[in-house]
Amino acid sequence: MVKTPREIPVEGFATKGVDVEIKELVKVYKMGRGIEVQALRGLSMSVKAGEAVTIMGPSGSGKTTLLNIIGGVDVPTAGSVIVGGIRVHELGESELEKYRLSMVGYVFQAFNLIPVLTSLENVELPMIALGIPREKRVKRARWLLELVGLGHRLHHKPTELSGGEQQRVAIAVALANDPPLILADEPTAELDTENAMKIIDLLTKLSKEYGKTVIVSTHDPRIALRTNRILRIEDGVIKSEHTPIELEREPHLVKLTDLAEIIKTRIAKLEQQMDELVAKFARKEISRDEFDKEYNRLKILIEGYKELLASIGH
Repeated sequence: MVKTPREIPVEGFATKGVDVEIKELVKVYKMGRGIEVQALRGLSMSVKAGEAVTIMGPSGSGKTTLLNIIGGVDVPTAGSVIVGGIRVHELGESELEKYRLSMVGYVFQAFNLIPVLTSLENVELPMIALGIPREKRVKRARWLLELVGLGHRLHHKPTELSGGEQQRVAIAVALANDPPLILADEPTAELDTENAMKIIDLLTKLSKEYGKTVIVSTHDPRIALRTNRILRIEDGVIKSEHTPIELEREPHLVKLTDLAEIIKTRIAKLEQQMDELVAKFARKEISRDEFDKEYNRLKILIEGYKELLASIGH
């Protein structure tokens, strides 16, 4: 049974992290015409309260599916998920909604902000769903945006923010209802090096200073090296577990060849986007200012990924 609402402070966090226990988790997607895809194949893992853990693995290995099930966004085909004593796999839809509102803060790769709302209004949304009075939620939203370094961008809409700023707003949204568990799915994938490091600092701070349980799926070794443990997922199961020290000494443990191919694919896609942008400008479909802004964004991303590629010896 999920208990809501609870007292949400105007400033700070009243809730510490929770244990996460997963046993024999299976997820099968039925694609029609008798075709089935098994995303998770009896996966088991545990995370202690207040711990920060990285899930690393190639594309299609089950990272996002795993986080979606832990976060109550998807349901398992078989197996158990217990978060802070709550048997998530047994919850009905109404209980799952309460669970998502009060227990989980989810940071998505694509930011998931409402484009017509300001930063402040986006952060208020989860608190509105929980029934928190307006005066209190505005004060908390302001405090959270100050926490993520955006106290000066309260009234800006997502289109008026950089990618890094949007992701920091998304983290503030995830923290709005003071959840004990933070999930982040590829939170630095679309960010340049400087903004990626700000996001990494924020996520690790939530665990180290505020005692939240943090689970991050990523290809970025910079995140992995800042967490307590690294779990290697492959073909829907956890293949191995490592500490940051082990990863630094023996980087091959997480198959950096897989990571290198993923980074190269992302560079190729960004370069393709750049070519398409040039073509749109040539056809006079966008203004010079729009072209310059997007071209510089893509250029910085490409340079950041190339630096990351060089850092792992490729």
